[in-house]
Amino acid sequence: MRAITYSRYGEADVLELGDVPTPHPGPDSVVVRVKAAGVNPVDWKIRQGHLDGLLDIQFPVIPGWDVAGVVEEVGLDTPEFEVGDEVFGYVRKDWVHAGTFAEYVAAPVRTLAHKPAALSFEEAAGVPLAGLTAYQSIHRAGVREGQAVVVHGAAGGVGSFAVQIARTLGARVIGTASEANHEYLRSLGAEPVTYGDGLSDRLRELAPDGVDVAVDFAGADAVAQSVPVLAPGGVVASVVDPAARDEHGGHYVWVRPDSDDLEVLAELADTERLRVEIAEAFDLADAAAAHRTNESGHTRGKVVVRV
Repeated sequence: MRAITYSRYGEADVLELGDVPTPHPGPDSVVVRVKAAGVNPVDWKIRQGHLDGLLDIQFPVIPGWDVAGVVEEVGLDTPEFEVGDEVFGYVRKDWVHAGTFAEYVAAPVRTLAHKPAALSFEEAAGVPLAGLTAYQSIHRAGVREGQAVVVHGAAGGVGSFAVQIARTLGARVIGTASEANHEYLRSLGAEPVTYGDGLSDRLRELAPDGVDVAVDFAGADAVAQSVPVLAPGGVVASVVDPAARDEHGGHYVWVRPDSDDLEVLAELADTERLRVEIAEAFDLADAAAAHRTNESGHTRGKVVVRV
């Protein structure tokens, strides 16, 4: 099968298109014929060697954790899926080796769910890692109806999902973003605010009584800017800054594959409560360009690769 691989750490030019063996399913796995794969910052951070020692990485690596496709073959005990089922998933395994930038991927059933019918394969491929990160962060922080929630990095792939999920729970959402993305945030149901110096003061103006929850998908000083405006009993969560947990008693979130959570996201998409914005779609042969685009940090929505 065709796949993108790399055999050493480096910039995007280490990515190569070539032929590798087609995978076979394990007892609790299925083989998915890949229609599209999502690109996430973790993909190029792994490629650059930043997660060496944190993850078990086995060269040559096929990158990619997000997938949308069709079940091609089932394992010995996979009653959840049948051949021909359309699925999507966050196919993170215990080691980094055989990812989703390929024509086929073997995926444990715990990493998959049935694809939302309302989404194209490209849109569905943009959901799993970012959508699960948003969903699990929002729920870890205990967001509920009537709360004031600030989402840092609200126009990005994860942040835009977090805005929508928090709104479905009945929360008031304030989203930080550049002014160019303020109208987009309003369309998602958030009140936009510009990030940068003086953010704490601007948040205080919007929420004089403080915010109940701050979720950080941006890094930099987002946690430090949030803590002064938390209401009594307020909670801060971050996927970037462990200080949220270690210094402020909140949560540091590392997203987990979870088929039940994916089913919730699928239901939100099918009931038009979760929308997916695709920034750009690339062919598999142009995976290096897809990585570079994601690395730029200036995209709104998701970058995906068509297979």
